[in-house]
Amino acid sequence: MEKIIQYFGQNAKVNCDENCKKAFGSNSRPRVYNHKKLEGQVFGLNGTSIYPTLEENDIDVDDWAYLSDDELPDAPIDTGFYEGGQSKPVDENGNPVQSQIPNKWCVRECERCNMSRTNQWMNDLPVRKFYKRFFNIAKSEKSINS
Repeated sequence: MEKIIQYFGQNAKVNCDENCKKAFGSNSRPRVYNHKKLEGQVFGLNGTSIYPTLEENDIDVDDWAYLSDDELPDAPIDTGFYEGGQSKPVDENGNPVQSQIPNKWCVRECERCNMSRTNQWMNDLPVRKFYKRFFNIAKSEKSINS
């Protein structure tokens, strides 16, 4: 899917791969952290927190990687997160409802949705793919076990 939308009064291009069955949302997609004390631990699976509970100052909670689609089960149909009263636009089987894509949840919460920068809506926009881990900080790609 690729569409031009109005976002805060300006044109923006958004796109996604429409793999809603694997869309957890940016606030709940399971992840791993780049820290030796957390090696091998997955956060956010089965209703657990996406954040480590270690009370240590040396853990950078912004240095993480989303797990790849192959490492995860299907996402819940209702993620528990809503944007402007809208949820993930899927039917009872988790399939995308084309007439609702993209909705506010897609644009603001879905980790699979990519949006152009301000005044860049006319340029090409790569579709985010999760065939491998997605790193929040690019330098960490070599550090976090994959």
